[in-house]
Amino acid sequence: MTSLTYRDAGVDIEAGDALVEAIKPLARRTDRTGTMGGLGGFGALFDLKAAGFRDPILVSSTDGVGTKLKLAIDSGIHGFVGQDLVAMCVNDLVVQGAEPLFFLDYFATGKLEVAQAASVVGGIAEGCRIAGCALVGGETAEMPGLYRGGDYDLAGFTVGAAERDALLPRPDVGPGDVLLGLASSGVHSNGFSLVRRILEGTNLSLAAPAPFAQGQSVAEALLVPTRIYVKPVLALHKAGLVKAAAHITGGGLPGNLPRVLPDGVVAALDAGAWTLPPVFAWLARHGNVAAEEMLRVFNCGLGMVLVVDPAQAEAATAMLEADGETVFRIGTLEAGEGRAAVRVDGIGAGWPG
Repeated sequence: MTSLTYRDAGVDIEAGDALVEAIKPLARRTDRTGTMGGLGGFGALFDLKAAGFRDPILVSSTDGVGTKLKLAIDSGIHGFVGQDLVAMCVNDLVVQGAEPLFFLDYFATGKLEVAQAASVVGGIAEGCRIAGCALVGGETAEMPGLYRGGDYDLAGFTVGAAERDALLPRPDVGPGDVLLGLASSGVHSNGFSLVRRILEGTNLSLAAPAPFAQGQSVAEALLVPTRIYVKPVLALHKAGLVKAAAHITGGGLPGNLPRVLPDGVVAALDAGAWTLPPVFAWLARHGNVAAEEMLRVFNCGLGMVLVVDPAQAEAATAMLEADGETVFRIGTLEAGEGRAAVRVDGIGAGWPG
C-alpha cells in the first residue's frame, strides 16, 4: 500500500513555512510601541502600559472583505484587498475613540500559492502601517476540497484601546451639531455582490478601460482599497473636536449614522453638499438602481461622517484637510421623535449623477 503524505492530500507544509518566512519582514515593519516579540509564537503579547495608556478600555473588531475578493481573484490583482481587510476593522475602532494597537489575519485557500498569499499579506501590512497598528500574527489555512483552485477568503481581527473617559460618542451629541463627511476612495468594501451583478449585465471585462475612472481598468478602479481614516480622526479626537463618528459601510448612511446618535435626533443631509464619485452614477445607471437603494447599499462618496460642535466645525475641517482629507459639510442634526434617523434632502430623479 502506498504511503500517503499530507502533500498527497493537498496540503503543502513547506509552502506554509515559505509564506511565514516571506511575511516576517513585512510584519516587522508594522512594529509599534507596546509590541513584544515577533511572528512564530503561539500567541502575541502587547504591553498597554508601554503604549502609554493609564485607564484603558479594550475595543475589538472583526470583519472581512466580502465578494470584492472575487474581483481580485478573477483579475489576478491581489495587492490591495489586504488594506481593505485592515480598513474595515480599524475604521470601526476609531469611531469609538480607540487607537488600533494590533491586528491578526486569517487567510484560507484550497491550495496555497505563496506569491499570491504574500501579495495579500503585503497589503495587510501596508494597511497596518497606515493605521499605526502592529501585524502580530495570523493563520494560514490550506483546505483542499473546500475552496476551488485560486480561490481564497480573508478575515481580520483587531484590538485597540481608549482611555475610559475618552470613548465616543460623547454624551453631548444633539440638535444643532454639524455633520462633516470625509470623502471615500471609491466603492470601498461593501456592495460588491450588486457591483458584480451590474457588471454581468454589461459587455465590460475586468481588463477593459473603466468608463468611470480615467487611465484605469475596470478591475483597477473597483479594487482601489478602502480609505483608512484612523490617524486624522484620532488627531481630531485628541484635540477635542469630534463628538461622534460613523464608519459608512454596508447599510450606507441610513444604516450607519443612526448607530452613533441619540434617540430624538434626525441627521438632515443635503445630497448636493458632497461630490459623488463617477463610479456610483455609473452603477446606478447601468443597474437601474434607485437612489434610496444606492444610499442603503453604498457609501456614495462618504466613507466617514463626523459630528462636531458648530462653533468648532471650521477648525475641525481645517485640521482634517491639513491631514489630507477631503471634507464636506453635509448637514446638521435636528430634533426629531423616536429613534435616531437619517433624512437625505435634494434627491431628485437625476440623483446620483
